[in-house]
Amino acid sequence: MGRRTAVWKAALWGGIAGTLPDLDALIDFGDPVRNMTYHRAESHGLFYLTLLAPAMAWLVSRVHGQVPLFKRWCVALWLALFTHPLLDTFTIYGTQLLQPFSEQPFGIGSMFIIDPLYTLPLLVGLILALTMKQFAGLRWNALALGFSCVYLAWSVLAQAHVERILRTQLAAQGQGNAKLFVTPAPLNTIVWRVVVMGEQSYSEGFYSFFDKSRSIKLDSFAHQSALINELKGNWSAERMSWFTHGFYSLREVKGEAILSDLRMGQEPGYVFQFALARREGTAWKEITPIARGNRGDAAKALPWLWARIKGHDVPPPR
Repeated sequence: MGRRTAVWKAALWGGIAGTLPDLDALIDFGDPVRNMTYHRAESHGLFYLTLLAPAMAWLVSRVHGQVPLFKRWCVALWLALFTHPLLDTFTIYGTQLLQPFSEQPFGIGSMFIIDPLYTLPLLVGLILALTMKQFAGLRWNALALGFSCVYLAWSVLAQAHVERILRTQLAAQGQGNAKLFVTPAPLNTIVWRVVVMGEQSYSEGFYSFFDKSRSIKLDSFAHQSALINELKGNWSAERMSWFTHGFYSLREVKGEAILSDLRMGQEPGYVFQFALARREGTAWKEITPIARGNRGDAAKALPWLWARIKGHDVPPPR
């Protein structure tokens, strides 16, 4: 909006537009699996958000008596709405950009859900835009926005670099076609977590750009992949298999079939972990999914993360 309207008006409505897609998190879709897999769905569809922008612009331009600026408000609000799901796509969660035409969840996975180096410059830029003389404040804000875009580009390049290292290592071991993903460890883009899927097990490892060696140590963990056949027809199991692109583990724990989304968290703690069925004799009884996830022990994880950022070869907390 530049200097065509008060900065606080642009910031206010930009903030509202940037928040609207995530209000679907307030909707209870019926159980934890549905709440997870229906989040970032219709409310993040680029088609729907494009339709919403003119309606918001019509309202805003009339509330502030700026009808001649309708077109500019429309473009500004469309950008705020449209870039929200695009930014979400840089995380590994899964954003259904093509709603209502497709449910396909997209996730580049080059950014952690919270990264201070991305967020803080934007916050500083916003504060300066609101407090400094208009032209100077807007210039600092534009600089912060430019930095954030460069940081996103860096994350994609860094991810590709780590993936090349991992694939080269696996190819030397005869696993060149292994199914894998690479995503940053929490709060940074220096340390990266890698997961390699196998039929009966999966492997997890970490790589820091400050590591002295380019070899990634992989720790293997067994899981009961055959359970997915035993749970055939279980809607939640099949839904999670699809939503995670196959990056999940299944285990029987105390008579419950526990599915863990391997993309978010690290051994042994995963944010999205669900009990999907209960054993009755030799059969499985489908149950309403129960959330069993956890975020691990931050008191142990943060010191370990800082050590890995510095390139120290220390084992992850288990």
